[in-house]
Amino acid sequence: MASSTRDRVVDAAVGLTVEIGWSQVTMAKLADRVGVSRQTVYNEIGAKPGLAEAMILRELERFLGVVSVAFDEHPEDLVAAIRASARGVLEHAHDNLLLHAVVSATHGADTELLPLLTTHAESLLTTAKAVVAQRLAPYDVGLDAAHLEAAIDMVVRVVLSHVMQPSGTPAETADDLAWIAARVLRAE
Repeated sequence: MASSTRDRVVDAAVGLTVEIGWSQVTMAKLADRVGVSRQTVYNEIGAKPGLAEAMILRELERFLGVVSVAFDEHPEDLVAAIRASARGVLEHAHDNLLLHAVVSATHGADTELLPLLTTHAESLLTTAKAVVAQRLAPYDVGLDAAHLEAAIDMVVRVVLSHVMQPSGTPAETADDLAWIAARVLRAE
């Protein structure tokens, strides 16, 4: 299947960000790498903030794909699905070159992308929480809507926090999250 021009531009932006840093990424460099005009890049993506959001949202789709696979593998055991999805996300984060480029940039001046993952992460959080809520729907969780929403919010935020700054191995963190989930759900 042929990639769309938009996909090729986003791929090139990720590659350039990893290689030279986000602050050095320009529409001209993207156009050159993709083999299209600068105007085509603008038509496909818009300005640089739109490009940043497109990169982050595409990576989010990949992370949420890991969540979906974990839930598909544990259709009868919610705690196991939570453990597997947290572990998969954290393992994916460990090997994610774009994420490393964004996080490591905080030690220099190239921090323009970081707010999309932290302080201005509304679309990221909204999307992640919606996917998790959808995946939880088939399970009988025994929580009213408000408490379920709070639990989803907390799990998503805790996982995102560990993606940004791990405090243990993916397996250890996933086990801890599963333990908390089991207590909240009153399940083992």
